[in-house]
Amino acid sequence: MVLNFIWIGFLVIAFIVAVVQLIFFGNPQVFSDVINSTFDSAKTGFEISLGLTGVLSLWLGIMKIGENGGVLNSFSRLVAPFFSKIFPDIPKNHPAMGSMFMNISANILGLDNAATPMGLKAMSELQEINPQKDTASDPMIMFLVLNTAGLCLIPISVMVYRAQLGAANPADVFLPIVLATYFAALTGLISVAIYQKINLFNRTIMGTLLGMTSLIAGIIYFLSGLPKEKIALYSSFAASFILFSIIISFVVTAAFRKVNVYDSFIEGAKEGFKVAIGIVPYLIAILVAIGMFRASGAMTMLTDGITWLVALTGINTEFVGALPTAIMKPLSGSGARGMMVDAMKLNGPDSFVGRLSCIIQGSTDTTFYILAVYFGSVGIKNTRYAVICGLLADFAGITAAILLGYLFFH
Repeated sequence: MVLNFIWIGFLVIAFIVAVVQLIFFGNPQVFSDVINSTFDSAKTGFEISLGLTGVLSLWLGIMKIGENGGVLNSFSRLVAPFFSKIFPDIPKNHPAMGSMFMNISANILGLDNAATPMGLKAMSELQEINPQKDTASDPMIMFLVLNTAGLCLIPISVMVYRAQLGAANPADVFLPIVLATYFAALTGLISVAIYQKINLFNRTIMGTLLGMTSLIAGIIYFLSGLPKEKIALYSSFAASFILFSIIISFVVTAAFRKVNVYDSFIEGAKEGFKVAIGIVPYLIAILVAIGMFRASGAMTMLTDGITWLVALTGINTEFVGALPTAIMKPLSGSGARGMMVDAMKLNGPDSFVGRLSCIIQGSTDTTFYILAVYFGSVGIKNTRYAVICGLLADFAGITAAILLGYLFFH
């Protein structure tokens, strides 16, 4: 229901803005731009889904090896004390626990391509125990919001873009990104816990959160003592090493337990292909609406209006140049990435706006994209309060990113 209103809202606003531009500014070209954006967005949606096919087949194949080899059950037992408190409706030792743990771990390491198939696998397993197949369950919403918060300790992709555009120190945004994304994740967890009446003062939950905070502080302390040019190198190595270790451990463990590794991989890969095909219509629908909203000029009007309002308060308005990335981030990952690159090209990668755009890009994840892909993969239509909590996490992450940008670079 929520996605239905959002989708209609984007289309209606795009039409109204286009009509305004025609009547008051004599710009008939806007209608052609909007229509062209539908074709471009539909093509992009299909290409993204097509690109996901190979990745999904690979990683769901690897996940099936881990499942048949018993590794995911081991992960389930490892995270059971904490996950059983924030996912009280999931049965003990359910395989979804292991899949969710792998997904969240991949996100933390900045391994987007590995995280998505693991997340879709977890969502499929959660759907198996969902009593209302077209309505998001409490565990589904908690899991999705933790994904939209985008907790990431190694923002490799942002640093790569900065390096490509000639930043003096591509990794100089690392620390503010880590801090901003942690605030987003914490806000997402708390907001869902309030809706679901989860006791956050439980000893296990508090201990885990304090442990995560200590871990993040330790990583920041270690990396802050390294030369700037080595931070990206260490981060990339750690992520690649851990990912490769996971693959090898899955295969070796399954082989040791006399599981047919090849057949397990093929079985999982077939599931990946089916999931990728199922995503296509949901992804195209949301991307077309976003593309029309952007092409109509509604996005430009929104940012101009915010600039005017901020100026009235007397607050420094330099951050507004990075707001297109912030506004686009919950809607489209590729769109936000494009806004970030544009900001760096226009203002310079080492400018305040350029750096702030990068921090915002890494501070949270694409709420509506994840909503469309994850819920769409299992046919969820009623998302309940998932959008509200996801956007709260986005708001916290983006607000923290702006404040940290001023703290670090202004």
